[in-house]
Amino acid sequence: MANGDEDGVVHDLFSLLSSEDRNFLVRNNADQVDISSLSGKIVGLYFSGSWCGPCRRFTPSLVEVYQDLASKGDFEVVFISSDRDDKSFSGYFSEMPWLAIPFSDLEARKRLKELFKVRGIPNLVIIDANGKVSTDQGTRVVMEHGVDGYPFTAENINFLKEQEAAAKENQSLSSLLVSRSRDYLISKEGSKVPVSELEGKMVGLYFSLHTHKPCKDFTQALLKFHEKLKEKGENFEIVLISLDYEEEHFKEGFQAPWLALPFKAKSCEKLARHFELENVPTLVIIGQDGKTLRPNAVELIEEYGIEAYPFTAEKIAELAEISKAKLEEQTLESLLVAGDRNFVIEKTGSKVPVSELAGKHIMLYFSAHWCPPCRAFMPKLIKAYNQIKAKDSAFEIIFISSDRDHSSFKEFFLTMPWLALPLGDPRKALVQRKFKIQPPIYPISIGPTQARQLIQAYGADAYPFTEEHLKHLEEKLEEEAKGWPEKVKSELHAEHELTRVLHHEYVCWCREPGSGWSFYCKECDFHLHPRCALSNKEGTKADAPNAMEGYICDGDVCRKI
Repeated sequence: MANGDEDGVVHDLFSLLSSEDRNFLVRNNADQVDISSLSGKIVGLYFSGSWCGPCRRFTPSLVEVYQDLASKGDFEVVFISSDRDDKSFSGYFSEMPWLAIPFSDLEARKRLKELFKVRGIPNLVIIDANGKVSTDQGTRVVMEHGVDGYPFTAENINFLKEQEAAAKENQSLSSLLVSRSRDYLISKEGSKVPVSELEGKMVGLYFSLHTHKPCKDFTQALLKFHEKLKEKGENFEIVLISLDYEEEHFKEGFQAPWLALPFKAKSCEKLARHFELENVPTLVIIGQDGKTLRPNAVELIEEYGIEAYPFTAEKIAELAEISKAKLEEQTLESLLVAGDRNFVIEKTGSKVPVSELAGKHIMLYFSAHWCPPCRAFMPKLIKAYNQIKAKDSAFEIIFISSDRDHSSFKEFFLTMPWLALPLGDPRKALVQRKFKIQPPIYPISIGPTQARQLIQAYGADAYPFTEEHLKHLEEKLEEEAKGWPEKVKSELHAEHELTRVLHHEYVCWCREPGSGWSFYCKECDFHLHPRCALSNKEGTKADAPNAMEGYICDGDVCRKI
Protein backbone atom coordinates (compact mmCIF):
# COMPACT_ATOMS: atom_id res chain seq x y z
CA MET A 1 0.00 0.00 0.00
CA ALA A 2 1.41 3.37 -0.94
CA ASN A 3 2.20 6.22 1.39
CA GLY A 4 -0.60 8.46 0.29
CA ASP A 5 1.20 9.65 -2.81
CA GLU A 6 0.14 6.45 -4.60
CA ASP A 7 3.69 5.82 -5.88
CA GLY A 8 4.46 2.73 -3.80
CA VAL A 9 7.63 4.41 -2.57
CA VAL A 10 10.11 2.30 -0.62
CA HIS A 11 11.60 4.44 2.16
CA ASP A 12 15.07 3.96 3.53
CA LEU A 13 14.58 4.63 7.24
CA PHE A 14 18.09 5.97 7.73
CA SER A 15 17.73 8.52 4.93
CA LEU A 16 14.20 9.30 6.06
CA LEU A 17 14.95 10.00 9.72
CA SER A 18 18.54 11.27 9.74
CA SER A 19 19.98 14.62 8.78
CA GLU A 20 23.41 15.77 7.62
CA ASP A 21 24.90 15.98 11.11
CA ARG A 22 22.63 13.48 12.96
CA ASN A 23 22.34 9.69 12.66
CA PHE A 24 20.37 9.08 15.85
CA LEU A 25 16.98 9.49 17.52
CA VAL A 26 16.43 10.36 21.18
CA ARG A 27 14.55 8.92 24.14
CA ASN A 28 12.89 11.06 26.80
CA ASN A 29 15.87 10.47 29.14
CA ALA A 30 18.16 12.02 26.48
CA ASP A 31 19.67 8.67 25.43
CA GLN A 32 20.61 8.52 21.75
CA VAL A 33 19.55 5.51 19.65
CA ASP A 34 21.17 4.77 16.29
CA ILE A 35 18.63 4.94 13.47
CA SER A 36 20.07 1.79 11.96
CA SER A 37 18.54 -0.17 14.89
CA LEU A 38 15.11 0.33 13.26
CA SER A 39 16.06 -1.71 10.20
CA GLY A 40 13.49 -4.46 9.54
CA LYS A 41 10.98 -3.07 12.05
CA ILE A 42 7.45 -1.72 11.63
CA VAL A 43 7.73 1.99 12.41
CA GLY A 44 4.99 4.46 13.25
CA LEU A 45 5.73 8.11 12.58
CA TYR A 46 3.68 9.97 15.16
CA PHE A 47 2.96 13.61 14.28
CA SER A 48 1.61 15.25 17.43
CA GLY A 49 1.87 18.27 19.73
CA SER A 50 1.32 19.04 23.41
CA TRP A 51 -1.00 21.96 22.61
CA CYS A 52 -3.41 19.72 20.65
CA GLY A 53 -6.32 18.35 22.73
CA PRO A 54 -7.09 15.39 20.43
CA CYS A 55 -3.37 14.50 20.51
CA ARG A 56 -3.32 14.49 24.33
CA ARG A 57 -6.32 12.19 24.33
CA PHE A 58 -4.93 9.86 21.67
CA THR A 59 -1.38 9.49 23.07
CA PRO A 60 -2.41 7.25 26.03
CA SER A 61 -4.14 4.88 23.59
CA LEU A 62 -0.99 4.68 21.48
CA VAL A 63 1.14 4.13 24.61
CA GLU A 64 -1.08 1.21 25.59
CA VAL A 65 -0.75 -0.38 22.13
CA TYR A 66 3.01 0.24 22.10
CA GLN A 67 3.47 -1.45 25.47
CA ASP A 68 1.28 -4.41 24.45
CA LEU A 69 3.48 -4.90 21.37
CA ALA A 70 6.80 -4.40 23.20
CA SER A 71 7.35 -8.14 23.64
CA LYS A 72 7.27 -8.67 19.85
CA GLY A 73 10.35 -6.47 19.45
CA ASP A 74 9.52 -5.46 15.88
CA PHE A 75 7.44 -2.29 16.40
CA GLU A 76 8.73 1.21 17.12
CA VAL A 77 7.25 4.70 17.17
CA VAL A 78 9.03 7.95 16.30
CA PHE A 79 7.55 11.20 17.61
CA ILE A 80 7.67 14.17 15.21
CA SER A 81 6.72 17.18 17.31
CA SER A 82 4.58 20.15 16.34
CA ASP A 83 5.44 21.97 19.56
CA ARG A 84 6.65 25.54 19.51
CA ASP A 85 9.27 25.42 22.24
CA ASP A 86 11.64 22.90 23.76
CA LYS A 87 9.96 22.98 27.18
CA SER A 88 6.58 21.96 25.73
CA PHE A 89 8.25 19.26 23.65
CA SER A 90 10.15 17.83 26.64
CA GLY A 91 7.11 17.82 28.92
CA TYR A 92 4.97 16.03 26.35
CA PHE A 93 7.73 13.63 25.27
CA SER A 94 8.22 12.59 28.91
CA GLU A 95 4.87 10.76 28.64
CA MET A 96 6.07 8.68 25.68
CA PRO A 97 8.06 5.42 25.88
CA TRP A 98 9.33 5.61 22.29
CA LEU A 99 11.80 7.59 20.19
CA ALA A 100 11.70 11.09 18.72
CA ILE A 101 13.33 13.36 16.19
CA PRO A 102 15.26 15.84 18.38
CA PHE A 103 13.30 19.05 18.86
CA SER A 104 16.36 21.03 17.72
CA ASP A 105 16.16 19.46 14.23
CA LEU A 106 13.38 21.69 12.90
CA GLU A 107 14.32 21.08 9.26
CA ALA A 108 13.91 17.30 9.61
CA ARG A 109 10.53 17.70 11.31
CA LYS A 110 9.31 20.08 8.61
CA ARG A 111 10.61 17.80 5.86
CA LEU A 112 8.75 14.77 7.24
CA LYS A 113 5.49 16.70 7.56
CA GLU A 114 5.73 17.85 3.96
CA LEU A 115 6.78 14.42 2.66
CA PHE A 116 3.81 12.68 4.26
CA LYS A 117 1.41 15.55 3.54
CA VAL A 118 0.40 15.97 7.17
CA ARG A 119 -2.56 18.36 7.25
CA GLY A 120 -3.71 17.77 10.81
CA ILE A 121 -2.68 16.09 14.04
CA PRO A 122 -2.65 13.57 15.61
CA ASN A 123 -1.43 11.68 12.59
CA LEU A 124 0.19 8.23 12.64
CA VAL A 125 1.89 6.95 9.49
CA ILE A 126 2.82 3.25 9.60
CA ILE A 127 5.85 2.09 7.58
CA ASP A 128 6.22 -1.67 7.18
CA ALA A 129 9.39 -3.74 7.58
CA ASN A 130 10.15 -3.28 3.86
CA GLY A 131 9.98 0.51 4.01
CA LYS A 132 6.56 0.92 2.38
CA VAL A 133 3.72 2.87 3.98
CA SER A 134 1.11 0.39 5.22
CA THR A 135 -1.35 3.14 6.11
CA ASP A 136 -1.40 6.87 6.69
CA GLN A 137 -4.56 6.38 8.77
CA GLY A 138 -2.80 4.85 11.78
CA THR A 139 -4.60 7.12 14.25
CA ARG A 140 -7.97 5.77 13.17
CA VAL A 141 -6.71 2.17 13.14
CA VAL A 142 -5.40 2.44 16.71
CA MET A 143 -8.56 4.16 17.96
CA GLU A 144 -10.86 1.61 16.31
CA HIS A 145 -8.88 -1.60 16.77
CA GLY A 146 -6.14 -1.01 19.34
CA VAL A 147 -3.50 -3.73 19.45
CA ASP A 148 -5.69 -5.92 17.22
CA GLY A 149 -4.76 -3.60 14.35
CA TYR A 150 -1.17 -4.94 14.38
CA PRO A 151 0.68 -5.36 12.00
CA PHE A 152 -1.39 -2.50 10.55
CA THR A 153 -1.59 -3.92 7.04
CA ALA A 154 -4.51 -3.34 4.71
CA GLU A 155 -5.21 -7.08 4.77
CA ASN A 156 -5.49 -7.16 8.56
CA ILE A 157 -7.65 -4.04 8.71
CA ASN A 158 -10.01 -5.52 6.12
CA PHE A 159 -10.14 -8.75 8.15
CA LEU A 160 -11.09 -6.80 11.29
CA LYS A 161 -13.82 -4.95 9.41
CA GLU A 162 -15.21 -8.27 8.18
CA GLN A 163 -15.19 -9.54 11.78
CA GLU A 164 -17.13 -6.46 12.93
CA ALA A 165 -19.67 -6.96 10.15
CA ALA A 166 -20.11 -10.59 11.20
CA ALA A 167 -20.47 -9.52 14.85
CA LYS A 168 -23.33 -7.20 13.88
CA GLU A 169 -25.07 -9.98 12.02
CA ASN A 170 -24.67 -12.46 14.90
CA GLN A 171 -25.12 -9.97 17.74
CA SER A 172 -25.75 -11.24 21.25
CA LEU A 173 -25.42 -9.73 24.71
CA SER A 174 -22.17 -11.65 25.20
CA SER A 175 -20.70 -10.52 21.87
CA LEU A 176 -21.44 -6.92 22.89
CA LEU A 177 -20.29 -6.90 26.51
CA VAL A 178 -17.74 -9.71 26.94
CA SER A 179 -14.10 -9.27 25.90
CA ARG A 180 -11.15 -11.67 25.86
CA SER A 181 -10.01 -10.46 29.27
CA ARG A 182 -13.36 -9.64 30.92
CA ASP A 183 -16.72 -11.38 31.23
CA TYR A 184 -18.25 -9.08 33.83
CA LEU A 185 -19.70 -5.62 34.43
CA ILE A 186 -19.27 -3.52 37.56
CA SER A 187 -21.76 -2.04 40.01
CA LYS A 188 -21.34 1.44 41.49
CA GLU A 189 -20.00 -0.25 44.66
CA GLY A 190 -17.27 -1.86 42.55
CA SER A 191 -18.50 -5.47 42.67
CA LYS A 192 -18.25 -7.62 39.53
CA VAL A 193 -21.47 -8.88 37.96
CA PRO A 194 -21.19 -11.60 35.27
CA VAL A 195 -22.63 -10.58 31.93
CA SER A 196 -24.40 -13.96 31.89
CA GLU A 197 -26.75 -12.67 34.64
CA LEU A 198 -28.28 -10.27 32.09
CA GLU A 199 -29.08 -12.96 29.53
CA GLY A 200 -32.81 -13.09 28.75
CA LYS A 201 -33.41 -9.57 30.05
CA MET A 202 -34.12 -6.36 28.17
CA VAL A 203 -31.02 -4.15 28.46
CA GLY A 204 -30.44 -0.45 27.78
CA LEU A 205 -26.86 0.44 26.78
CA TYR A 206 -26.46 4.03 27.96
CA PHE A 207 -23.75 5.95 26.09
CA SER A 208 -22.98 9.04 28.11
CA LEU A 209 -20.40 11.77 28.66
CA HIS A 210 -20.88 13.15 32.16
CA THR A 211 -19.29 16.51 31.33
CA HIS A 212 -21.92 17.03 28.60
CA LYS A 213 -24.98 18.82 30.07
CA PRO A 214 -27.60 17.01 27.93
CA CYS A 215 -26.25 13.73 29.36
CA LYS A 216 -26.49 15.04 32.92
CA ASP A 217 -30.08 16.11 32.29
CA PHE A 218 -31.11 12.84 30.67
CA THR A 219 -29.46 10.78 33.42
CA GLN A 220 -31.99 12.21 35.87
CA ALA A 221 -34.89 11.29 33.58
CA LEU A 222 -33.43 7.81 33.08
CA LEU A 223 -33.11 7.32 36.84
CA LYS A 224 -36.82 8.03 37.34
CA PHE A 225 -37.69 5.79 34.41
CA HIS A 226 -35.60 2.93 35.81
CA GLU A 227 -37.01 3.32 39.32
CA LYS A 228 -40.61 3.17 38.08
CA LEU A 229 -39.92 0.04 36.03
CA LYS A 230 -38.32 -1.65 39.04
CA GLU A 231 -41.34 -0.73 41.17
CA LYS A 232 -43.52 -2.47 38.59
CA GLY A 233 -41.24 -5.53 38.70
CA GLU A 234 -40.08 -5.23 35.09
CA ASN A 235 -36.91 -7.11 34.09
CA PHE A 236 -35.04 -4.16 32.60
CA GLU A 237 -31.34 -3.38 33.22
CA ILE A 238 -29.18 -0.42 32.26
CA VAL A 239 -25.47 -0.65 31.42
CA LEU A 240 -23.50 2.59 31.41
CA ILE A 241 -21.05 2.92 28.49
CA SER A 242 -19.02 5.92 29.64
CA LEU A 243 -17.14 7.96 27.06
CA ASP A 244 -15.54 10.20 29.70
CA TYR A 245 -11.81 10.94 29.49
CA GLU A 246 -11.24 11.36 33.22
CA GLU A 247 -11.96 8.69 35.82
CA GLU A 248 -13.29 11.35 38.18
CA HIS A 249 -16.00 12.24 35.63
CA PHE A 250 -16.77 8.56 35.12
CA LYS A 251 -17.32 8.11 38.86
CA GLU A 252 -19.48 11.25 39.09
CA GLY A 253 -21.68 9.95 36.29
CA PHE A 254 -21.90 6.46 37.76
CA GLN A 255 -23.99 7.14 40.85
CA ALA A 256 -27.07 5.27 39.67
CA PRO A 257 -28.18 1.78 40.73
CA TRP A 258 -27.26 0.21 37.41
CA LEU A 259 -24.21 -1.51 35.92
CA ALA A 260 -21.33 -0.25 33.79
CA LEU A 261 -18.40 -1.26 31.68
CA PRO A 262 -15.18 -0.46 33.61
CA PHE A 263 -13.65 2.97 33.01
CA LYS A 264 -11.67 3.14 29.76
CA ALA A 265 -12.66 -0.41 28.79
CA LYS A 266 -11.70 -0.98 25.17
CA SER A 267 -15.23 -2.20 24.53
CA CYS A 268 -16.59 1.35 25.00
CA GLU A 269 -15.11 2.69 21.76
CA LYS A 270 -15.82 -0.61 20.02
CA LEU A 271 -19.51 -0.41 20.97
CA ALA A 272 -19.69 3.21 19.85
CA ARG A 273 -18.50 2.07 16.40
CA HIS A 274 -20.74 -0.99 16.42
CA PHE A 275 -23.85 1.13 16.93
CA GLU A 276 -22.54 3.93 14.68
CA LEU A 277 -22.96 6.41 17.53
CA GLU A 278 -23.70 9.93 16.30
CA ASN A 279 -24.29 11.81 19.54
CA VAL A 280 -24.79 11.49 23.27
CA PRO A 281 -26.85 10.76 25.22
CA THR A 282 -27.83 7.59 23.37
CA LEU A 283 -29.76 4.68 24.88
CA VAL A 284 -29.64 1.53 22.75
CA ILE A 285 -32.34 -0.98 23.68
CA ILE A 286 -31.29 -4.62 23.42
CA GLY A 287 -34.16 -7.12 23.38
CA GLN A 288 -34.33 -10.36 25.32
CA ASP A 289 -32.88 -12.17 22.29
CA GLY A 290 -29.74 -9.98 22.31
CA LYS A 291 -30.72 -8.12 19.14
CA THR A 292 -31.09 -4.35 18.83
CA LEU A 293 -34.72 -3.42 19.46
CA ARG A 294 -34.33 0.38 19.37
CA PRO A 295 -31.14 2.23 18.25
CA ASN A 296 -31.89 5.22 20.49
CA ALA A 297 -34.72 5.53 23.02
CA VAL A 298 -33.68 8.88 24.53
CA GLU A 299 -36.42 10.93 22.86
CA LEU A 300 -39.03 8.28 23.62
CA ILE A 301 -38.23 8.37 27.34
CA GLU A 302 -38.08 12.17 27.40
CA GLU A 303 -41.46 12.45 25.70
CA TYR A 304 -43.41 9.48 27.05
CA GLY A 305 -41.56 8.33 30.17
CA ILE A 306 -42.52 4.88 31.38
CA GLU A 307 -45.27 4.69 28.76
CA ALA A 308 -42.57 4.04 26.12
CA TYR A 309 -41.73 0.66 27.64
CA PRO A 310 -41.22 -2.01 26.23
CA PHE A 311 -40.16 -0.05 23.11
CA THR A 312 -41.78 -2.42 20.62
CA ALA A 313 -42.84 -1.22 17.17
CA GLU A 314 -46.48 -1.69 18.20
CA LYS A 315 -45.99 0.40 21.34
CA ILE A 316 -44.25 3.21 19.44
CA ALA A 317 -47.00 3.24 16.80
CA GLU A 318 -49.62 3.47 19.55
CA LEU A 319 -47.81 6.40 21.19
CA ALA A 320 -47.45 8.15 17.83
CA GLU A 321 -51.21 7.98 17.31
CA ILE A 322 -51.81 9.43 20.77
CA SER A 323 -49.34 12.25 20.07
CA LYS A 324 -50.99 12.97 16.73
CA ALA A 325 -54.37 13.24 18.40
CA LYS A 326 -52.95 15.54 21.11
CA LEU A 327 -51.34 17.73 18.45
CA GLU A 328 -54.64 18.10 16.64
CA GLU A 329 -56.30 19.06 19.92
CA GLN A 330 -53.46 21.38 20.96
CA THR A 331 -54.31 24.93 21.94
CA LEU A 332 -52.08 27.77 23.02
CA GLU A 333 -53.35 27.31 26.58
CA SER A 334 -52.50 23.60 26.60
CA LEU A 335 -48.99 24.48 25.44
CA LEU A 336 -48.17 27.55 27.55
CA VAL A 337 -50.31 27.23 30.67
CA ALA A 338 -48.99 25.16 33.57
CA GLY A 339 -50.63 25.52 36.98
CA ASP A 340 -50.70 29.18 37.97
CA ARG A 341 -48.24 30.09 35.21
CA ASN A 342 -50.75 31.35 32.67
CA PHE A 343 -48.97 34.47 31.38
CA VAL A 344 -46.09 35.84 29.33
CA ILE A 345 -44.36 39.18 29.97
CA GLU A 346 -43.70 42.47 28.23
CA LYS A 347 -40.38 44.37 28.41
CA THR A 348 -41.82 46.43 31.26
CA GLY A 349 -42.41 43.26 33.26
CA SER A 350 -46.18 43.48 32.86
CA LYS A 351 -47.96 40.14 32.61
CA VAL A 352 -50.03 39.30 29.54
CA PRO A 353 -52.51 36.42 30.05
CA VAL A 354 -52.01 33.60 27.55
CA SER A 355 -55.76 33.67 26.98
CA GLU A 356 -55.37 37.10 25.31
CA LEU A 357 -53.14 35.50 22.66
CA ALA A 358 -55.66 32.80 21.74
CA GLY A 359 -56.47 32.80 18.03
CA LYS A 360 -53.24 34.55 17.07
CA HIS A 361 -50.41 33.11 14.97
CA ILE A 362 -47.65 32.62 17.53
CA MET A 363 -43.93 32.15 16.89
CA LEU A 364 -41.70 30.84 19.68
CA TYR A 365 -38.19 32.25 19.50
CA PHE A 366 -35.52 30.23 21.35
CA SER A 367 -32.46 32.44 21.65
CA ALA A 368 -29.79 33.82 23.99
CA HIS A 369 -27.71 36.96 24.40
CA TRP A 370 -24.47 34.94 24.62
CA CYS A 371 -25.09 33.33 21.21
CA PRO A 372 -23.45 35.31 18.32
CA PRO A 373 -25.71 33.78 15.60
CA CYS A 374 -28.73 34.80 17.68
CA ARG A 375 -27.57 38.41 17.87
CA ALA A 376 -26.71 38.38 14.15
CA PHE A 377 -30.19 37.09 13.27
CA MET A 378 -32.02 39.56 15.51
CA PRO A 379 -32.14 42.60 13.12
CA LYS A 380 -33.63 40.46 10.35
CA LEU A 381 -36.23 38.98 12.70
CA ILE A 382 -37.20 42.41 14.08
CA LYS A 383 -37.60 43.77 10.54
CA ALA A 384 -39.74 40.77 9.52
CA TYR A 385 -41.80 41.07 12.73
CA ASN A 386 -42.60 44.73 12.16
CA GLN A 387 -43.54 44.12 8.51
CA ILE A 388 -45.76 41.16 9.37
CA LYS A 389 -47.46 43.04 12.23
CA ALA A 390 -48.20 45.89 9.83
CA LYS A 391 -50.10 43.43 7.64
CA ASP A 392 -51.58 41.22 10.36
CA SER A 393 -51.96 42.31 13.97
CA ALA A 394 -52.86 38.71 14.90
CA PHE A 395 -49.18 37.75 14.82
CA GLU A 396 -46.93 37.57 17.85
CA ILE A 397 -43.52 36.28 18.92
CA ILE A 398 -42.68 34.88 22.36
CA PHE A 399 -38.99 34.91 23.31
CA ILE A 400 -37.83 31.84 25.25
CA SER A 401 -34.38 32.57 26.64
CA SER A 402 -31.40 30.28 27.20
CA ASP A 403 -29.49 33.04 29.00
CA ARG A 404 -27.63 32.21 32.20
CA ASP A 405 -28.41 35.32 34.25
CA HIS A 406 -31.16 37.89 34.53
CA SER A 407 -29.04 40.87 33.43
CA SER A 408 -28.17 39.19 30.10
CA PHE A 409 -31.79 38.20 29.59
CA LYS A 410 -33.02 41.70 30.32
CA GLU A 411 -30.42 43.38 28.11
CA PHE A 412 -31.34 41.16 25.17
CA PHE A 413 -35.10 41.29 25.74
CA LEU A 414 -35.05 45.11 25.80
CA THR A 415 -33.96 45.07 22.12
CA MET A 416 -37.07 43.05 21.13
CA PRO A 417 -40.53 44.42 20.26
CA TRP A 418 -42.36 41.24 21.34
CA LEU A 419 -43.23 39.14 24.43
CA ALA A 420 -41.30 36.56 26.46
CA LEU A 421 -41.49 33.77 29.00
CA PRO A 422 -39.80 34.84 32.25
CA LEU A 423 -36.19 33.66 32.53
CA GLY A 424 -35.97 30.22 34.16
CA ASP A 425 -39.67 29.52 33.67
CA PRO A 426 -40.29 25.73 33.95
CA ARG A 427 -42.56 25.90 30.90
CA LYS A 428 -39.43 26.31 28.75
CA ALA A 429 -38.38 22.69 29.30
CA LEU A 430 -41.88 21.45 28.51
CA VAL A 431 -42.04 23.35 25.22
CA GLN A 432 -38.49 22.34 24.24
CA ARG A 433 -39.35 18.70 24.75
CA LYS A 434 -42.65 19.11 22.90
CA PHE A 435 -40.98 20.43 19.76
CA LYS A 436 -37.62 18.62 20.21
CA ILE A 437 -35.81 21.95 20.32
CA GLN A 438 -32.03 22.22 20.58
CA PRO A 439 -31.49 25.82 21.74
CA PRO A 440 -30.37 28.50 21.69
CA ILE A 441 -31.41 29.71 18.22
CA TYR A 442 -34.56 28.15 16.85
CA PRO A 443 -37.66 30.16 15.99
CA ILE A 444 -40.69 28.00 15.28
CA SER A 445 -44.24 28.93 14.52
CA ILE A 446 -46.88 26.99 16.42
CA GLY A 447 -47.80 24.21 14.08
CA PRO A 448 -44.94 23.36 14.34
CA THR A 449 -42.90 24.84 11.48
CA GLN A 450 -39.22 25.72 11.67
CA ALA A 451 -39.18 29.41 10.78
CA ARG A 452 -35.61 30.71 11.12
CA GLN A 453 -34.51 29.48 7.70
CA LEU A 454 -37.73 30.75 6.13
CA ILE A 455 -37.29 34.24 7.58
CA GLN A 456 -33.59 34.19 6.65
CA ALA A 457 -34.54 33.28 3.08
CA TYR A 458 -37.75 35.25 2.54
CA GLY A 459 -38.05 37.79 5.36
CA ALA A 460 -41.64 38.89 6.04
CA ASP A 461 -42.73 37.28 2.77
CA ALA A 462 -42.44 33.86 4.48
CA TYR A 463 -45.55 34.63 6.53
CA PRO A 464 -47.96 32.88 7.11
CA PHE A 465 -45.64 29.84 6.94
CA THR A 466 -48.31 27.54 5.45
CA GLU A 467 -47.30 24.78 3.04
CA GLU A 468 -49.37 26.36 0.28
CA HIS A 469 -47.71 29.75 0.74
CA LEU A 470 -44.23 28.29 0.93
CA LYS A 471 -44.83 26.32 -2.25
CA HIS A 472 -45.78 29.61 -3.93
CA LEU A 473 -42.49 31.18 -2.75
CA GLU A 474 -40.50 28.26 -4.13
CA GLU A 475 -42.24 28.66 -7.48
CA LYS A 476 -41.25 32.33 -7.48
CA LEU A 477 -37.64 31.35 -6.83
CA GLU A 478 -37.72 28.90 -9.72
CA GLU A 479 -39.11 31.63 -11.94
CA GLU A 480 -36.36 34.01 -10.81
CA ALA A 481 -33.67 31.53 -11.91
CA LYS A 482 -35.04 31.00 -15.41
CA GLY A 483 -32.29 31.65 -17.94
CA TRP A 484 -29.50 31.28 -15.36
CA PRO A 485 -26.87 28.61 -16.09
CA GLU A 486 -26.69 25.50 -13.89
CA LYS A 487 -22.91 25.89 -13.55
CA VAL A 488 -20.48 28.79 -13.91
CA LYS A 489 -16.76 29.35 -13.84
CA SER A 490 -15.61 32.46 -12.00
CA GLU A 491 -12.20 34.03 -11.51
CA LEU A 492 -13.34 34.74 -7.97
CA HIS A 493 -13.03 31.00 -7.34
CA ALA A 494 -11.06 29.65 -10.28
CA GLU A 495 -10.19 26.38 -8.54
CA HIS A 496 -13.57 24.73 -9.18
CA GLU A 497 -16.76 25.12 -11.16
CA LEU A 498 -19.69 26.53 -9.18
CA THR A 499 -23.15 24.93 -9.17
CA ARG A 500 -26.47 26.78 -8.80
CA VAL A 501 -28.20 25.60 -5.62
CA LEU A 502 -30.79 26.81 -3.10
CA HIS A 503 -29.35 27.81 0.27
CA HIS A 504 -31.67 29.44 2.78
CA GLU A 505 -28.73 31.30 4.32
CA TYR A 506 -25.08 31.71 3.43
CA VAL A 507 -22.27 34.27 3.28
CA CYS A 508 -20.94 35.27 -0.15
CA TRP A 509 -17.27 35.92 -0.94
CA CYS A 510 -18.15 39.65 -0.84
CA ARG A 511 -18.86 39.22 2.90
CA GLU A 512 -22.55 39.96 2.50
CA PRO A 513 -25.13 37.39 3.72
CA GLY A 514 -27.34 35.78 1.14
CA SER A 515 -30.43 33.62 0.89
CA GLY A 516 -32.20 31.73 -1.84
CA TRP A 517 -30.03 31.00 -4.89
CA SER A 518 -26.29 30.63 -4.60
CA PHE A 519 -23.52 29.51 -6.93
CA TYR A 520 -21.74 27.05 -4.71
CA CYS A 521 -18.56 24.96 -4.46
CA LYS A 522 -19.30 22.00 -2.18
CA GLU A 523 -15.63 21.02 -1.84
CA CYS A 524 -14.69 24.41 -0.45
CA ASP A 525 -18.01 25.49 1.11
CA PHE A 526 -17.70 28.63 -1.05
CA HIS A 527 -20.69 30.76 -2.10
CA LEU A 528 -21.32 33.51 -4.63
CA HIS A 529 -24.47 35.58 -4.83
CA PRO A 530 -26.04 35.25 -8.30
CA ARG A 531 -25.18 38.92 -8.85
CA CYS A 532 -21.53 38.24 -7.96
CA ALA A 533 -21.37 35.12 -10.11
CA LEU A 534 -23.29 36.41 -13.15
CA SER A 535 -22.99 40.20 -13.16
CA ASN A 536 -19.29 40.27 -12.44
CA LYS A 537 -17.87 37.34 -14.39
CA GLU A 538 -14.90 39.44 -15.39
CA GLY A 539 -14.08 40.05 -11.72
CA THR A 540 -10.91 38.55 -10.31
CA LYS A 541 -9.51 37.78 -6.90
CA ALA A 542 -7.38 40.87 -7.28
CA ASP A 543 -10.58 42.91 -7.43
CA ALA A 544 -11.42 41.67 -3.93
CA PRO A 545 -8.20 41.06 -1.98
CA ASN A 546 -10.06 39.75 1.06
CA ALA A 547 -12.50 37.53 -0.79
CA MET A 548 -10.60 34.29 -0.20
CA GLU A 549 -9.39 35.14 3.29
CA GLY A 550 -10.14 32.24 5.61
CA TYR A 551 -9.65 29.57 2.90
CA ILE A 552 -6.75 27.31 1.95
CA CYS A 553 -6.61 25.84 -1.56
CA ASP A 554 -4.05 23.11 -2.11
CA GLY A 555 -4.27 21.65 -5.60
CA ASP A 556 -7.75 20.22 -5.99
CA VAL A 557 -8.57 20.45 -2.29
CA CYS A 558 -9.87 23.68 -0.73
CA ARG A 559 -11.14 24.12 2.76
CA LYS A 560 -11.88 26.72 5.41
CA ILE A 561 -9.02 27.43 7.80
